[in-house]
Amino acid sequence: MSALDVALSVVLGVGLAAATGFRVFLPMLIASTAAYTGHLSLDPGFAWLATPAALTMLGVAAVVEVLAYYVPGFDNLLDALATPAAFVAGTVLSAAVITDMPPLVKWTAAVIAGGGIAGLTQAATAMLRANSTVFTAGLGNPVIATAELGGALVVSLLALVAPLAALIMALLFIWWAISLLRQRIHRSTTKNTR
Repeated sequence: MSALDVALSVVLGVGLAAATGFRVFLPMLIASTAAYTGHLSLDPGFAWLATPAALTMLGVAAVVEVLAYYVPGFDNLLDALATPAAFVAGTVLSAAVITDMPPLVKWTAAVIAGGGIAGLTQAATAMLRANSTVFTAGLGNPVIATAELGGALVVSLLALVAPLAALIMALLFIWWAISLLRQRIHRSTTKNTR
């Protein structure tokens, strides 16, 4: 495997991991479907991801997760659970698609890059939802849930066809979310000092 192929598999893994920060199970379902249909190569240790049983379980989990984020109050509780789950899912999904690397290098990349970006993406969406809950009394949360669903779909599918673009898109989202939160904090600090 060439250095370019290795780099591409790492970027693919990190791109898919970023999508798990928006929704934990939907990117795993998309990767599972792509692997099952022969459009995604998996590390042999993750062949279970391309089985009908995995497709079924991930499909049910994805539907339940998507619908649960539209339940007021429950969405904020889910964010508390989704943060560690996104880290784990991002790590697993990264490791599944990073092939032909020594195990130490593979798992280091999967944990730090895959789990790290999944955790950052999830933290950014959780902060946006928390602000939405405070400033809109939760009425804006369905908009956030819909945007997250779109983000999970777009970044997952983009990771399969243009992994670097998916990674850049996820990083831009994180930058945008942090900038937006900084502006809100600055405005509230300025308002409180007057």
